[in-house]
Amino acid sequence: MEFLSILYALSALYFIFTLWKRYDEKRDQKCYILDYECHKPTDDRKLDTEYSGEIIKRTKNLGLLEYQFLLKAIVSSGIGEQTYAPRIMFDSRESCPTLEDSIAEMEEFFHDSIQKVLDKQGLSPSQIDVLVVNVSMFASVPSLASRIINHYKMREDIKVYNLSGMGCSASLISVGIVRSIFKTNRNIYALVVTSESLSPNWYTGNARSMILANCLFRSGGCAILLTNKRALKNKAMFKLNCLVRTHHGAKDESYGCCIQQEDEQGRLGFHLAKHLPKAATRAFVDNLREISPKILPIRELVRFMLATFLRKLRQSSSNKLGTTLPKPVINFKTGVDHFCIHTGGKAVIDGIGKSLGLTEHDLEPARMTLHRFGNTSASSLWYVLAYMEAKKRLKKGDTVLMISFGAGFKCNSCFLEVVRDLEDGNAWKDEIAMYPPKSLTNPFMEKFGWLQQEDPSTFKLENLL
Repeated sequence: MEFLSILYALSALYFIFTLWKRYDEKRDQKCYILDYECHKPTDDRKLDTEYSGEIIKRTKNLGLLEYQFLLKAIVSSGIGEQTYAPRIMFDSRESCPTLEDSIAEMEEFFHDSIQKVLDKQGLSPSQIDVLVVNVSMFASVPSLASRIINHYKMREDIKVYNLSGMGCSASLISVGIVRSIFKTNRNIYALVVTSESLSPNWYTGNARSMILANCLFRSGGCAILLTNKRALKNKAMFKLNCLVRTHHGAKDESYGCCIQQEDEQGRLGFHLAKHLPKAATRAFVDNLREISPKILPIRELVRFMLATFLRKLRQSSSNKLGTTLPKPVINFKTGVDHFCIHTGGKAVIDGIGKSLGLTEHDLEPARMTLHRFGNTSASSLWYVLAYMEAKKRLKKGDTVLMISFGAGFKCNSCFLEVVRDLEDGNAWKDEIAMYPPKSLTNPFMEKFGWLQQEDPSTFKLENLL
């Protein structure tokens, strides 16, 4: 009898130990964002209206119709005069880039932002256990990740991932990789480096679907430091609660809406198809369908289901009268405090705002980031997040939904919880007081609006020069 009692006691202790072990392991699988540093290039790389016009004039394959198209695009883009371009643009060599130009552009960002984020946390490069680098439109040998390791003399056993071709949604893919590694490795640091190389990707042709990219993209980047160390959870800025990736590459229309290709003359560029908004909407809807149950309160999910069910019941009678009832809309603001939206353009921001029922206050961070820094590809989300922080919007316990889109076609999103009150200015530190400005209108129309009155049969390039 005594033996059985001991056996039962040991079994109970083993069961409790197993439960505790699993709980303890899960605590070490949490993904925390310790810090991040958005790159702010030097002022000699600012791209104002006048110099933008000079660059377009140098593109000899353009005619009046292309000038008018580009003028309309940049006026309605939401991009201001404070954005940055690679140095190759200011040397008038965008049509003939070298390998060194591309590497120099990346290394200027690497050496600035990585060093700053490490210094802020008092870490040495040798303490980094995982490095994930994503730059979509440029791949070198050795890889960009290897160049970082060489420059900072990182450890030999560091886990390294170098991503390319993932487009504007790549930074959340990189964070997703880190999260997966954290599930099987305890007490480690990870560094995500996200940017885009513009130096080798200037399109010199005249296909409208490809010259548009010349207008929209700007230089930028971000270095993000993450950890799963339990001891640092109160020091962290954010905790990653959820990340969802949606990929529509199997759909031909989605796959081809955003693709690098050559035009009819063999000039390489980035093609943006007319059905891009449709592809983006489909991916966005599918992504929201998956992430909604993970981030919204049960009461809102139940309300939405009941509203949908009642609409179906009422629709049958409405069909007889020839009327259509409005679809019920789920209220994301019941579970999300802040919306961090990819700055793919004014139309992207407007579309997401309309779909989610967001106010101008909700959209302000994305609009201001687009105006100040432009579309910096995969790093743009972090400039939007930095704006919220600089405006002291992010308080302990708040939640943030990050939404990004990218070639493939992909829609990726993640759900962050603010761990402590945040108020560092990051890249906005010296100028946040000036935002939002009274007007977001850029002066392109004022300076080049006369092009709209020109006659294609009599227009000469000398008139523009």
